[in-house]
Amino acid sequence: MQENMPNNIRQPDRWTLIRDVAVLQVKLVVDGLRDLILVPASLIAGVASLIGGDGEHPGPQFYRLLGVGKRSEHWINLFGAHRHSPDGVASEREFNDASIDDIIGRVESFVVDEYQRGGVTAQAKARLDSVLKSIRRGDKLSQ
Repeated sequence: MQENMPNNIRQPDRWTLIRDVAVLQVKLVVDGLRDLILVPASLIAGVASLIGGDGEHPGPQFYRLLGVGKRSEHWINLFGAHRHSPDGVASEREFNDASIDDIIGRVESFVVDEYQRGGVTAQAKARLDSVLKSIRRGDKLSQ
């Protein structure tokens, strides 16, 4: 049995939900294709930025690509249908203000601290430097 809802509470109808589900699927595909293209493009742009810089400062290619990605993210507006959600749904479970960038920053701080203390990351860096030097010289890698 369905409860009677007051008229002033926003509630989407079935066709709005069906449309929003279909639109989300299209947007997910477009977003996935964009990501599929951005993976190699970002690597190429990163290398081009490193090569195309003035020695001390990298070139702008990578950051230009980030700008294009940011604009495409806004254009795709993946979760735009959220505006149709019933009243109360938007605030049921909100994320805190932390983002993936905050988590990466914490991990990066940990790695840098470990490196500065001469911990595991310093040993790993020394081993990696040794391997890269051997590769450049054409030595066979010892295990």
